Amino acid sequence: MSQNNCYLEDEKNTVCERLNQADNVEPFFWQKKSLEEMSETEWELLCSGCGKCCLHKINDRENKKTLFTNVACRFLDIEICTCKLYEHRHKADSGCRKINIESLKETPRWLPKTCAYQLLYEGKDLPNWHYLVSGSFETVHKAGFSIKGRTINKVITAENCHKYIIDWDDI
Repeated sequence: MSQNNCYLEDEKNTVCERLNQADNVEPFFWQKKSLEEMSETEWELLCSGCGKCCLHKINDRENKKTLFTNVACRFLDIEICTCKLYEHRHKADSGCRKINIESLKETPRWLPKTCAYQLLYEGKDLPNWHYLVSGSFETVHKAGFSIKGRTINKVITAENCHKYIIDWDDI
């Protein structure tokens, strides 16, 4: 992956940072290593930037399902699908979940079925729209697999959260 894709950089330069990290790892590392064998850098690079893990969810205990809403975390920039506080997100929001091997084993599943971590955990490969495959961060948006243009930032309560439940095919 080359640095010439840095035209996508945002004000925090997160896209360029990720592209530069990708230049320093073995090509197609996700096909050669298990999730447990990946370095922290490789693990972080798996994120496609879709933003779906940052959607508010409802745990439906009765049906043993996770229900996704179209309401994004207040720290998610819904235009570029990037956390405004990424490095400090777990301190800033106690509800922000850490994605790790243990969280992939949880039931009901709380990550979207298109999540790179979830796909690799299930023994599948990355989709063609993933930037590690396509070489562009824009393909996740162009293919319609990100939250871009489909979500809102809003404070919701336990009383009104059901109004925002979504049933997207890519969740």
